Amino acid sequence: MKNLEAKFRLSNHAEAEQRVSAIGYTRRAVLNQRDTFFRVANGKLKLREENGSSVLIFYRRDESGPLMLSSYDIVKVGDPIGTMRILANALGPIAVVEKTRVLMMRDNVRLHLDQVARLGDYGEIEAVIADGDDPERSRGAVNEILAALGVVPADLIDVSYFEMLVSP
Repeated sequence: MKNLEAKFRLSNHAEAEQRVSAIGYTRRAVLNQRDTFFRVANGKLKLREENGSSVLIFYRRDESGPLMLSSYDIVKVGDPIGTMRILANALGPIAVVEKTRVLMMRDNVRLHLDQVARLGDYGEIEAVIADGDDPERSRGAVNEILAALGVVPADLIDVSYFEMLVSP
């Protein structure tokens, strides 16, 4: 699976939700997430605990700019405590990111309105790219949300939340 992604600081989630609702996005869920990131040779690996379920996510991003193409794999985890213990012992944890996420959607595009513990409020767009589809076909939808929210290129962030937490 692939995503075309953009992340940015967002100071007013209520206003953002109104603006994207006006262009057809609907609230789908409120998610309480705890992501534990682990040391790996390449890419990023995290165990996500979310509203009573858990998944393991491995992903790589093209770090060439603020609109990033990400490829990822997700697998459900039946024993999150045991999985956490094994991954911590084998790889070592890097950071834990806790957030409350409001999920807004339209078509193949997800907008996350995130309240991230110790970091603040952010927005994150993920346009899901079907296998064999051109990511450029979703760039217009990503740009539409950015424009509706008044996000300019200088506002975009090109690192993960955990990287923001562990940076000096």
